[in-house]
Amino acid sequence: MQGRLLGKRLHPQFFLDHVLEDGTEGCNYLLALDVEMNTVEGYAISSWEKGYGDMMFDLDLASLRRTPGCPGSATILCDLSWLDGTGRVRQAPRTVLRAQQDAAAELGYRAYAGTELEFIVFEDTYEQAWDARYQGLTPANRYNVDYSILGGAKVEPLLRDIRNAMYASGAVVESAKGECNLGQHEIVFRYEEVHRTCDTHTVYKTAAKEIAGQHGQSLTFMAKYDEREGSSCHIHLSLQDEAGRNVFADPDREGGRSEVFEHFMAGVLATMADLTVLYAPNINSYKRFAEGSFAPTAIAWGTDNRTCALRVVGHGQGIRVENRVPGGDVNPYLATAAMLAGGLHGIREQLTLAPALVGNAYTSGAERVPATLQQARDRFDGSEVARRLLGDDVVDHYVHAADVEIAAFGAAVTDWERIRGFERL
Repeated sequence: MQGRLLGKRLHPQFFLDHVLEDGTEGCNYLLALDVEMNTVEGYAISSWEKGYGDMMFDLDLASLRRTPGCPGSATILCDLSWLDGTGRVRQAPRTVLRAQQDAAAELGYRAYAGTELEFIVFEDTYEQAWDARYQGLTPANRYNVDYSILGGAKVEPLLRDIRNAMYASGAVVESAKGECNLGQHEIVFRYEEVHRTCDTHTVYKTAAKEIAGQHGQSLTFMAKYDEREGSSCHIHLSLQDEAGRNVFADPDREGGRSEVFEHFMAGVLATMADLTVLYAPNINSYKRFAEGSFAPTAIAWGTDNRTCALRVVGHGQGIRVENRVPGGDVNPYLATAAMLAGGLHGIREQLTLAPALVGNAYTSGAERVPATLQQARDRFDGSEVARRLLGDDVVDHYVHAADVEIAAFGAAVTDWERIRGFERL
């Protein structure tokens, strides 16, 4: 649920002799735990009362790839199903996305996407960072290296190994560039079919951390590591018809954008506040939403306007929408499913798109993105449209996930509290 890889390492001969045909299983608590791997009560699908049984790991052989950063190994991603034959586990992130892909197919569309993940590199190892309680770490760059070739060269040995390992795994690497925070960088992969994009995203996050560790370094995808710029995960998305044409494009209309595009955009905007918990799933996610930070606060759209939640980019067959709300901590399957669900809702309901915002969205007075996980959780829980688009079981599952995070944070005593209160209060 946290957007990280969980599973098993299998010996190849055993895999070929048994697992390839018969599959393998794993405990269903994997969809009912927190980031610390604690078993958490309150989930409908998994509990002590239900005995914490198994789920089937259904091999998706189309996802087969060399494991980046791990020579002599291959990775296969899996869908999850119940042992009693009642079908897929609907709350599983890949299944949530597949449901929206099926909904798009019913309308004659296929979804394509790209995710742009930012991260911060440190010269400390993960073990050193842990022992230091993640304080006083040394960033790989000492100053803002946004677009800096020299700044990128400082960490190129690590970035090159990550890019080459991902390329060897079958991903098409586009570019790498520096970003604004100290030690912050981004590696971008080709825009492709939405499920493939999310698979690559998830494998890449694990690979980047493993390869950083091999270099004696560490990196984080936290949405907001410190008080400087946060790390985003902008999601680009468009729809194609069965002939492979971008249905967002229409050269005969003003701006070259189709009616389908307008309805889709209107739907994403109309559902954004209700679905924010899938774009920003953690307490820390909301620290990113600061005015003048290139992270959005206003639910608005604009043409190549980076102050808006939705930025429209490209032209002709390259027209697409960039969702700037998600951070580097996002689960790509859930966020892309939310975006697709909202857009398809707009198409079905023929929603009307408001005019593009021109100027500074931060001071526009537009409706704001929920400011806290509690606000986003409450909108999601009470949303009729979210329940209709995703299903009560999926909504209730991720509402409870938010509740778990909110309760954990509420019980914590932070460094901020100690610094303010130890002596002076």
